Amino acid sequence: MSHYVVVGAGPVGRETARLLAEEGHSVILTSRNAGSIDAGSVRAVSSDATDAAQLAGLAKAADAIFMCAMAAYHRWPTDFFPIMDGTVKAAEQVGARLLVAGNVYGYGAGAASPLTPEMEPDPTSRKGTTRHIMWQRALRSNVPAIEVRASDYLGKGAVAYFSLLALPSLLKNEPVSFLGDPDVAHAWSFTKDTAKTLVAASRYTGEWGRAFHVPSQSASVRELVRRFAVALRIDVPNLQRLTSADLDGIGFGEAVEMAYLFEKPLLLDAGDTEKLLGVTASSLDAMVRDTLS
Repeated sequence: MSHYVVVGAGPVGRETARLLAEEGHSVILTSRNAGSIDAGSVRAVSSDATDAAQLAGLAKAADAIFMCAMAAYHRWPTDFFPIMDGTVKAAEQVGARLLVAGNVYGYGAGAASPLTPEMEPDPTSRKGTTRHIMWQRALRSNVPAIEVRASDYLGKGAVAYFSLLALPSLLKNEPVSFLGDPDVAHAWSFTKDTAKTLVAASRYTGEWGRAFHVPSQSASVRELVRRFAVALRIDVPNLQRLTSADLDGIGFGEAVEMAYLFEKPLLLDAGDTEKLLGVTASSLDAMVRDTLS
């Protein structure tokens, strides 16, 4: 039995903790408001990851720390760095390996699809630059680190573009408004598959200091809306395109710089994850059902 600490009590963090507990490990799930979790041996502890000494106390004798915390979207450039720095310092103090739940923002708008983990980062947004700097902080540490990169999330409790912009309208059987081109292929990552990849990556026996992609499913926004409509047993709603002015008007101006993600095909190459970690993507319909649960 090993000891693990999971930082961040969102959908990915909680599922990661649950999977580790299922394997018989001792697990602490921590965030500023950790709440409670019904998952075997998982112990939920409220703490501040920016306090490296406090986190190191929880992670004493830990084999690995999983950094799954999320900052408020509009505060990434200010709030994410202290969280990452505290987590890295805690891992260094106790000699724990580091698993980071990341995303694909760091590749930038010019990256060719499909994205591969070996691509050189070239962030073109504040959020992409933030993610890139966070990963560089982990790489510069004196402990082994792996980043698991996901595309846009689907899954129960996921706070992501689809759940924020499309899902409320679908649940009310109203026309759906979304950003970008609704007919280009886009990779959708399941929160549970992200957790599976993190747990599998923690056992990786190859060279660390690398990234893995979450095995994901691809579908256009139009197709995903159709899948949700079928699951909800409603007619497929009309799909309208949001402009930058629309996003500002609804108070979601933070999405404007990331609209490029939906303007052209965005696919993930997760061949290494499937081959080296043994993780495959859940079906798109399973992702839809879980999101609606």
